[in-house]
Parts: sequence; C-alpha cells; structure tokens
Amino acid sequence: MSEPLPADRREGAMSAAFRPLTLGVIAIVTCVAFEAMAVTTAMPVIGADLGAGAGYGLAFSMFLTASLLGSVLAGSRCDVEGPRRSLITGMALLIAGLVLSAAAGEFWLVTAGRAVSGLGSGAMVVALYVIIGQVYPSKLQPVIFGWVATAWILPSMVGPLAAGLLAQYASWRWVFAVAIPIVLIAAALVWPRVRHLGPPDSPDLDRALGRRRAVWGLFLAGGVFAAQWAGNEAAAAGSVFLGVLTAAGVLAAVAALAVLLPRGTLWLRRGLPSVVATRGLINAAFVAAEAFMPVMLLAVYGVSPATAGIALTAGAVGWAIGSFLQARVPGDRRHLLLAGGSGLLTLSIGGTGLMAGAQAPFWLLVAVWSLAGVAMGAALSSTSVLVLDASSAADRGQNSASLQLADQVGAVAGTTVGGVLLAVLVQREPVGQESGYALMWLALAAFAVIGTAAGIRSASVRPSTGKVHSQA
Repeated sequence: MSEPLPADRREGAMSAAFRPLTLGVIAIVTCVAFEAMAVTTAMPVIGADLGAGAGYGLAFSMFLTASLLGSVLAGSRCDVEGPRRSLITGMALLIAGLVLSAAAGEFWLVTAGRAVSGLGSGAMVVALYVIIGQVYPSKLQPVIFGWVATAWILPSMVGPLAAGLLAQYASWRWVFAVAIPIVLIAAALVWPRVRHLGPPDSPDLDRALGRRRAVWGLFLAGGVFAAQWAGNEAAAAGSVFLGVLTAAGVLAAVAALAVLLPRGTLWLRRGLPSVVATRGLINAAFVAAEAFMPVMLLAVYGVSPATAGIALTAGAVGWAIGSFLQARVPGDRRHLLLAGGSGLLTLSIGGTGLMAGAQAPFWLLVAVWSLAGVAMGAALSSTSVLVLDASSAADRGQNSASLQLADQVGAVAGTTVGGVLLAVLVQREPVGQESGYALMWLALAAFAVIGTAAGIRSASVRPSTGKVHSQA
C-alpha cells in the first residue's frame, strides 16, 4: 500500500509531487459532473432527433441507477484489491458509454450508453476517494475535497450552456464526445501515481462478502429505479398500482441500504453513521430545491430562464465559497460544520420558500439561496474528510462507497419527493400557487432539519473507528 509523501514534500496539493494527480482528479470529477448534469440541456434535442418517446426519462434515471451499482462494486473491490483496478475499469466504462451514446442511431442506445457511463462514474468516484485517503496527507485532504467540490460545481454553472450550444450549433453527439479526450488525459496524469497502490495489508472484506454486497447493490439499484419512476408517474396519474410499486421500491431500497451503509445510519447512530446520514439528507434537500428552483421562479416571479439561472449561479458561487472556507477549519471542530451547515441549509431553503410565497424581492431570494450554497460547500466537503478520518486502510473503500450511496440516494429521494409535492401542492393548486411552493420548500427543508440532528450526532467520529458493518 502506498503511503503519503514524506513531510518535506508536502508543500501543497499543487506542489510538484502532487500536481499531476490533483489535476487528474479534478479533470475526472469534472467529466463525471458534466455527463451527470450538463447533458440535461442537450437531451431534448437528442430525444427529438432519435424519437425518444416514452423512454425519454430513462436516459436520466439509468445513469444514476447504474452509478449506485458501480459505487457498491467499487467499494468492495477497493478494500480487497486496492483502488487501481476500480479506477481504470471505471474510466474504461465511462469512455465506452460516451462512445456508445455519441454514435447512437436510436434512443435506446443513448440510454444504454448512459447506463454504462453511470456504472463507470460510480466506480471512479469511489476509487478516487480511496486514492485521496491513501496518497494525500491528512492536512491536505480538506483542500483537495474543496477542489473536488468545485469540480462538481463548475459543470452546473457553465456545463448546461456549453452543452446547449454544442447541441444547437454543432451536434448533440459532441456533448458526449468532448469528454473522451479529457478522460484519457486525466488517466495519463493519474496513472503514474496510482499504479503502485495495492490492497490493504489486512483487508476486512473477503471476495464472498464482496459478491453478496454486489447482490444487495443490484437490489438497491432496482428499488431506487422503481421508486423513482413509479413515484413520478403515480403523482401525475393518481394510480393505486403505481403507488404500491413506489412503496415496494422504497422498501427494497431501505432494506438494501440497511446492509450496505454503516450500521446505524438509518437511525442516526453516533459517529460515522451520522456523518453518512448527514451527507444523504443535505443532498436530498439541496438537490431537490435546486432542481425545482427555475420552475418556481418562472411561475411566481415570471422571470426568464436566463434570469432564473442567476439564482442557481449564486448557489454555485456560495458552494465554492463554503468549500474554500471549510479547508481552514481545524480537524477537531470539523463536525461543527455538519451541524452548522445543515442548520444554515434549513433556514436558507425554508426562507427561500417563504419569500417566494410572499413574493419578496427577487434579489433577496437570490441572496438567501446563495447561503444555501455556502452551507452545502462547508458541510458536504467536511463529510468526505470525516469519513476518511474514521476509516482504516481496510475499510476505506466501503466507507467511501457508503458516502457516494448516501449522496446518490439522497438526490433521488429529494427530487422524487419534490416531484410529488409539485404535483400535489402546486399543479393541483389546493392552496394557491404561491402558497403551494412555500409549503413545498418547507417540506424539502425537513430533510435538512434531520440532517442537522445527524450533524450534531457526528461529533464522536474518531480515526479508524467507523467500520462498515458486514450483514450481507
């Protein structure tokens, strides 16, 4: 196993010793984020060109569903073999998916390509977390996670515009093809530093247990997919069958999460489980609120899509600021960022909804939403640092995978709940449009309220004490 570089070479994450790896990590995360988020802008063009029909939504959900499975598989593999193979396999799958989508002549091939890319993306991100834990000294990990957070943010700021311009003035195929050379360059930068990384000296996970976790990963992916698809359809159609299917998907996902996440995560056990729970809860609140922000602003304020984008940009800028600030917080106080960040997120999301309901000045709403970004930047990056602090070399892969699962499932849960709330409280207008949006945002803030409680209970995290349980 590779150890962090000697002290005399620890100048910084961009010093000569770390620069190629740091640039490669940032490039990989940027590509994953671009394919996860920016492609949304080009998808209407793709759907019209290839005749998506009823399968349009699958191109989005399959990427996320496959990434869940990729995270589970990579987490187990990293703890048995080290992160090297998971990283290279993930890169190969991402490139294969991009090629398949770019060359697709039918929409189902785009969907298949998105699934392959999602599988690779999930594996790569987990492997990168393990690499960060193995290679970077602990004092640099908050810095590198701050930059990783920024690498996620930038595609959300400029990616949709870039993808839209490519689809409109060149070809939608370039939206997929443009990332391929970047991934290859990133592989060339990263490989020299990771090729010698081996497995833990005393792995806690054997291959049989890894296979059982893979089965539970399939169970989780299927449950999440069923709940997401059926939940949105049931909210629109009011079908009892779809409601039952949604409930079955939720139960399947919860059962799988109880096995795959650290023991006690679902009931906010102190320490590492609460760190992982905080990650999922704040992501559910923020991602859902951000996803439905444009439609709320267009409906309540009557602004243009470009003007609505100002609010999203303000949130992204706030996120970058929060990520920058968290790197300067001492390690023994880092848990305060989870509780404080979740609390600030609660106030920001709830305040945004109340101001929209009261039709407060647009600039004031934008300012409050930027605070939600600050909260996420500080809290989300801190969860990554705390998970590595609480992990030994033997369980770093599983714990990193747990963090990604919480991230992804939180996003799905938040957006699914948001979609149901939009249909019930806004589109059916039981209380009026403005009041409906206010109630919707207050309901989404409830995720952050629970996240605040989880953040408070994260205070007992200590190095190498937070092993993932093995119920599989």
